[in-house]
Amino acid sequence: MLKAIAATALAALVLAGPAHAQTAKYGWTGYGVNVPGSSKCPTYKMTIDVTVAGNSVKAQFQQEGRPERHFEAVKDAQGNYKTEAVVGGGNIMQVSGKITDADSTVLLDGYCKFGGHLNKK
Repeated sequence: MLKAIAATALAALVLAGPAHAQTAKYGWTGYGVNVPGSSKCPTYKMTIDVTVAGNSVKAQFQQEGRPERHFEAVKDAQGNYKTEAVVGGGNIMQVSGKITDADSTVLLDGYCKFGGHLNKK
């Protein structure tokens, strides 16, 4: 019985090791780009922190002076991801990007456009 428990614990550690090793963190900080009907976007500063574990993409983002928000997505075989994020007043921003070894990007598109190339942390 004790050997079975030890073997199970060892197997769990072995399986968890590679999954944890595949976690990567990225970040982007910058200013918005105007969309039709908006002229203040270049004055809005945004910080986006992205964590990737396997095919799971999770991010926290915050416009300076506003509450922190988040989004979650699943990337496809080419590294592309697409989802929506709820922002103030129940409004929605379209989220898209790509995570690859060569280049990683994020774009939040709604009342302004925020994003660009992600920097690996």
